[in-house]
Amino acid sequence: MEKEKRGNIRNLRIALVGVIAVVVILFVIGWIIYKPEPVVIQGSAEATEVRVSGKVAGRIQQFLAKEGEWVNKGDTLVLIDSPEIYAKLAQATAAQNAALAQDRKAQKGARSEVIQGAYEMWQKAEVGVDIAKKSYDRVERLFEKGVVTAQKRDEVEAQYQAAVAQSAAAKTQYEMAKNGAEAEDKAAALAMVNRAEGAVQEVEAYMKEITLVAPISGEVTEVFPKQGELVGTGAPIMNIIDLNDIWFSFNVREDLLQEMKQGAIITVKIPALNNQEAKLQVHYIKAMASFATWKATKTTGDFDLKTFEVRAKPVAPIKELRPGMTALVVNGAK
Repeated sequence: MEKEKRGNIRNLRIALVGVIAVVVILFVIGWIIYKPEPVVIQGSAEATEVRVSGKVAGRIQQFLAKEGEWVNKGDTLVLIDSPEIYAKLAQATAAQNAALAQDRKAQKGARSEVIQGAYEMWQKAEVGVDIAKKSYDRVERLFEKGVVTAQKRDEVEAQYQAAVAQSAAAKTQYEMAKNGAEAEDKAAALAMVNRAEGAVQEVEAYMKEITLVAPISGEVTEVFPKQGELVGTGAPIMNIIDLNDIWFSFNVREDLLQEMKQGAIITVKIPALNNQEAKLQVHYIKAMASFATWKATKTTGDFDLKTFEVRAKPVAPIKELRPGMTALVVNGAK
């Protein structure tokens, strides 16, 4: 009986040890499975990118730069063929020449032959006035003597007044020919010239847009159309990236921002450059759109954490750094 009792106690102990062992094993497994992983802040390199496009619709005549090539600011990149622009330039130039001719005519006045003819017509009218005056004077004396009737005298007087009016009109025509166009006509002609010159300048400005130049120095990363294709106004043609203006962008939860404040220096590791470490300085912090970045702090949803975009520039140039390369924060900010 005593022996059987001891056996039961031993079995109980073994079972208890087994249960404890199972509990320990399950605890270790659960701890391994649910062990919180260290938070890794990851970002990528970005750079200023400029899109080259033109104001003129036309056909790509020639590319003078290819993808991957380095270009300097002001270098010619693309030639666009636009016959419509040349036609508009010809029209504007013709209109300008016509306006200039009209202005010269207004400023110069009538031709010398026209002025001379008007002068001779005036002199002829003056002779008519002289003859009519003499006839009127004779008829007036005869009327006073009672030789002619009052009707005859009135007829001669009317002829004299008509001759005077005709002479005055001829003199006015002569003065107009001699003095040239009126001030209003000259101003109108000058306005036409200015308008025509403005049209020419506008077309010449568009002419410059058929030759596209590099707005910045950098590397051509992408060429969109093919040679010979039609492009519309403002259509993108090339992308140029400025490798001298490069930075890193990180998406950081707000509870991890304590060590990434404005102006802070952080150290990152760049896997693409054999895990080379580099110093960055934070220069930009902005909250991202909440609908895409929130995360509950508890399963029950106590409150939400926003994600912020943090940008940092290299303290010193990083050789062979390219946009798109990954950076991992390896220490806190200083």
